[in-house]
Amino acid sequence: MANDEAELSTSSWSLEFTPTWAVASVCFVLIALSLLIEYGLHLLAKYFKKQRRKSLIQTLDKIKSDLMLLGFISLFLTICEKPIANICVPRSVGETFLPCETMTSDEEEESKCEEQGKLSFLSRKGVQELQLLIFVLAFFHVFSSFLTFSLGIAKMKSWEYWEAETRTLEYQFSNDPRRFKLIHQTSFGRRHLQFWSEHRYLRLPACFLRQFYRSVSKVDYFTLRHGFIMAHFAEGSNFDFQKYLRRALEKDFGVVVGVSFWIWIFSVIFIFLNAHVFYNYFWLPFIPLAMLLIVGTKLQGIITRMCVDTNDKSHVVRGTLLVRPSDHYFWFGRPKLLLHLMHFILFQNSFQLAFFTWTGFKFGIRSCFHNKTEDIVIKLVMGLLVHILCGYVTLPLYALVTQMGTSMRKAVFTEGVVEGLKRWRVKAKKKVALRNNSARRSLDASITSLDTSPSFSTLDVVSFHVERVYPSGDTSYLAVEVGEDDSVTRDRREHHQKLGSFEGFELSKTP
Repeated sequence: MANDEAELSTSSWSLEFTPTWAVASVCFVLIALSLLIEYGLHLLAKYFKKQRRKSLIQTLDKIKSDLMLLGFISLFLTICEKPIANICVPRSVGETFLPCETMTSDEEEESKCEEQGKLSFLSRKGVQELQLLIFVLAFFHVFSSFLTFSLGIAKMKSWEYWEAETRTLEYQFSNDPRRFKLIHQTSFGRRHLQFWSEHRYLRLPACFLRQFYRSVSKVDYFTLRHGFIMAHFAEGSNFDFQKYLRRALEKDFGVVVGVSFWIWIFSVIFIFLNAHVFYNYFWLPFIPLAMLLIVGTKLQGIITRMCVDTNDKSHVVRGTLLVRPSDHYFWFGRPKLLLHLMHFILFQNSFQLAFFTWTGFKFGIRSCFHNKTEDIVIKLVMGLLVHILCGYVTLPLYALVTQMGTSMRKAVFTEGVVEGLKRWRVKAKKKVALRNNSARRSLDASITSLDTSPSFSTLDVVSFHVERVYPSGDTSYLAVEVGEDDSVTRDRREHHQKLGSFEGFELSKTP
């Protein structure tokens, strides 16, 4: 008993009774690790800048801001550790919605709550464990998002061969615009115009099954690429569609990897649902998988509907079958809604894996959080399955189909082109400003010369034109008529003065 008390007192020593060399060593290790991580992120940003990957630089900045937010959360939890533990709640309230069926704890309650016969709102040890859970959750979310998008980029790497094929003579001959054929005879038509295509309730199961086998075929890529180029570029353009998809996906990665406000709200809800009364292991791990399959079915359905709509307008195709991009194919006319759904799917799946890892590390693999074998198997299998299916199947399909919206995304331009357009815009603004100033000075000089000209009063009517430069760069002319100072001219001058004309001169814009 005495040894136990001595061990307890030794383990609870404060810094007042800790050797300074031990404190200094821990601080040195922590500072060295922090500087090493910061230097690694700096090198990564430098590499992205060298490769002109602006979207990835923005993603890295977002990760840094999320890490800073986690630092603030950890700081606030550390400061509020004792005040939170001193909040007392009745036992009848404190023993509800527990993660375990029975409440067995050896933790000492705060003296204030123990004297009142109550429980702490959250013990000091619970606050420390919560800090660890938040950091594990953020790490898993960033890591799993990076892993999923890496799988998607690897799958899209094979599309480079398809893109190169569009520049061959064989492809150009097979898509000769002088050739006519029926839509049912095209490869795209044979793939999507089946007996089930016209019926919604038959089309959905077919599209659901199609995402598991050749979710993106070569003919789908060629047809959607042709529709995109014809909608936004000239016919026969050599636009590299595959590189554009990769740039667009990198930009979307910056959105998915961030932890926004509504994502934090869902994380709080997920933590609450881990009470044993909800039996969450029977249904919670299946939510990401179900949502992912729904998104994949929708994307496959959009491709089929494009083919059906084209067939309804005309049964004959000239050259290559042309699909018309439009927002009405997507839910609520918003293609970006699918991106937010992907964000939610990846986060919830990351939460399942992070929570499983945290509980296994902190409380053991057979703790009350998952004391049943089926619970462990379901969480692990569902977590890995969702990441693989999302990265290798749904994500490439999403990257291709979401370009079929009405508007064209900014990622269509490379970083070099964007920088060149910005520099050209600045120079154009300066030139327009200089031309406006010179036109204003020439107008003032012309008016001054009219006032000082000795022959001005002897002219019955004098008309001249002054060039005027607009901010858009267009030029027009101002026709100025000067009449003799008789009664008619005086009346005309008074009339124009009432209309706000320039000193009685008639200023009319001529085309």
